[in-house]
Amino acid sequence: MLQKLRREFVVITMALVGLVLVVALGSALVSSYMNQSSMVYSALTHGLREDLDFTPRFGDQGDGDEPHGPNWLTLSADVSTDGTIIAKSSYYIDPDVLTQVIAEVLSSSEESGHDANLHLSWMRTQNHTGWRISIVDTQSVDAALARQTATDVVIVLVAMAVLFAIVWVLSAWIMKPIQKSWDSQRRFVSDASHELKTPLAVILANTQILLDDPQMPEETRTWVESTNDEASHMKALVEDLLTLARTDEAQADGAKHVLAFEDVDLSEVVDECAIEFDGVAYERGCSIESDIEPNIHIQADRTQIARAVRTLVDNATKYATKGTAVSVRLKRADRHVVLTVNNASAPMDPDDLEHIFDRFYRSDKARSREETGGFGLGLAICKGIVDAHGGSITAASTAEEGTTFTITL
Repeated sequence: MLQKLRREFVVITMALVGLVLVVALGSALVSSYMNQSSMVYSALTHGLREDLDFTPRFGDQGDGDEPHGPNWLTLSADVSTDGTIIAKSSYYIDPDVLTQVIAEVLSSSEESGHDANLHLSWMRTQNHTGWRISIVDTQSVDAALARQTATDVVIVLVAMAVLFAIVWVLSAWIMKPIQKSWDSQRRFVSDASHELKTPLAVILANTQILLDDPQMPEETRTWVESTNDEASHMKALVEDLLTLARTDEAQADGAKHVLAFEDVDLSEVVDECAIEFDGVAYERGCSIESDIEPNIHIQADRTQIARAVRTLVDNATKYATKGTAVSVRLKRADRHVVLTVNNASAPMDPDDLEHIFDRFYRSDKARSREETGGFGLGLAICKGIVDAHGGSITAASTAEEGTTFTITL
């Protein structure tokens, strides 16, 4: 979990800083583009007003009213409606290129445009001969913008690489106190659970001895049976806490160092669980329908993965509407294995569904332990087991389809 938290911290930090960097450099690039576009527009409008008898000079900036900027190569031409050049300024341009541009200008429905392939911008206006066309060579502008774009991309990539290294090291330092607190909590749960096992075993043994005494008064027997039942519940809770501590350790230290991974026939495991709860389902007024694809093998801890499957099937039969069937399906899906357990039941509240895998959480409809026989740890343990195996578990509930739990491995 802490590794996931660390990755999320790095991703969020990188995203925020990267966004700021992209916005800053992007704004500068857009500003440069707008400035260059404004200067090109000024050069084009100047060309439309230019006297064609005037010989333009490279770098001529007009009458001083135009904004200062880079040197422009501008050509102005008067063209008839059929594309014949009547007059043009003396700036040389390849005749074929000029013919191509004029054809493009006359066929366009716009009054101005830009040919990215030729690096030429143009503007037109009607006059007494047909059209006055102004053309500006923007190759230097396009090249400058391309260089700036490439530079910005390199800056972003280098900055993000350096930032990633810094944030990754920083995240390890930030996570140290969280890791320490998490380890302390995990050790406390594990140690406390272990310490409780011995006195609970003694209590259960003593109450059983008392219950085996035929001379015990019935009134006393009632109290002893109550003590024995509560001690049994406490033992189950301790075992659940130990299982949670073990799955937490598997997620923190690596599952292969904690769980006994082996080749497991998951089809066989799921089938055994379905058969195991068939009688339980009958007693609860429902049935189990299984659709299990054979010979699905995975690397897993057989005991733990079987417990996860049992938890889902037990939960489904416990809350299924009487007279309905609990569906247990196991299928391959691409490179994954998907197990779904569905029951027909009243739809769960969205708030309950959001917290369904939280520890000690029970919905209002299942708040009483006497009714459910649990502590709200079953699904939390199931999720811990699935997470430790690198999988995912989800829950969905609708009035039409009932409640469905899906494990993907």
